[in-house]
Amino acid sequence: MTTNEYDDQLRQLITQNEGVMTILRTARRCNPPDWLVGAGLIRNLVWDHLHGYSEPTPPRDIDVAFFDPVDLSPERDKAVTAQLTAVLPSVEWEATNQAAVHLWYAEMFGKTVPPLTSSAEAIATWPETATCTAVRLLPDDSLHIVAPFGLGDLFQMILRRNPAQVTQAQFQQRLRDKQIKQKWPLVNVIEK
Repeated sequence: MTTNEYDDQLRQLITQNEGVMTILRTARRCNPPDWLVGAGLIRNLVWDHLHGYSEPTPPRDIDVAFFDPVDLSPERDKAVTAQLTAVLPSVEWEATNQAAVHLWYAEMFGKTVPPLTSSAEAIATWPETATCTAVRLLPDDSLHIVAPFGLGDLFQMILRRNPAQVTQAQFQQRLRDKQIKQKWPLVNVIEK
C-alpha cells in the first residue's frame, strides 16, 4: 500500500467511527493551541479494524497534545483537561502542553530532553513508531494527519521502539503493561 492509500484508509476509519469523531469534535470545540489527538486512540482504531474486531478496544485515556509556549505551568494541562472533560465527561482526557515537557521529563523518566517547538515535533518522540500518529479535525471537517514515521508500521501492525526518548527497558515495560500481544495477536513486535 502507498502512503496516500494509508492516509485515505485512516481518514475513512476515523470519519466512519462516531466515537472518534465525537472526541475530535470536542477537541476542536475546546481548541487548545496547536492541538492533536493521537497515540492509543488511533492505534486501537486501526488494529481493531485489521483484526476484524466488532467491539472497540477502549484506550486507557485520550491523549491531547497541545503547544502553548505562553503558559508552561502544570495548571495549563489541568485547565485544558478540565475544559475537555466539561464538554465530554464520559472520556478520560490527558491533555499535555508539549511546550512544557522539557521541564518535567527528567524527573519523571530520568532523561533530560530539549524543549520542543510544536505538537508535531512532540508526536515524533512518542514511544512506538506505530503510535507516533495524531490528527486534528479542521474547521471544514477534513483531517490533518501527523505521522512523522509514516503510517506503514501502524497499518502493517508492526510495533517497534522509537529510540528518540524510550529505552529498550521502557519499551519492554510498555509492551507488558499495555498487553499488546494479548489484545492484538497479529502484531509483529520488533524487539530491537
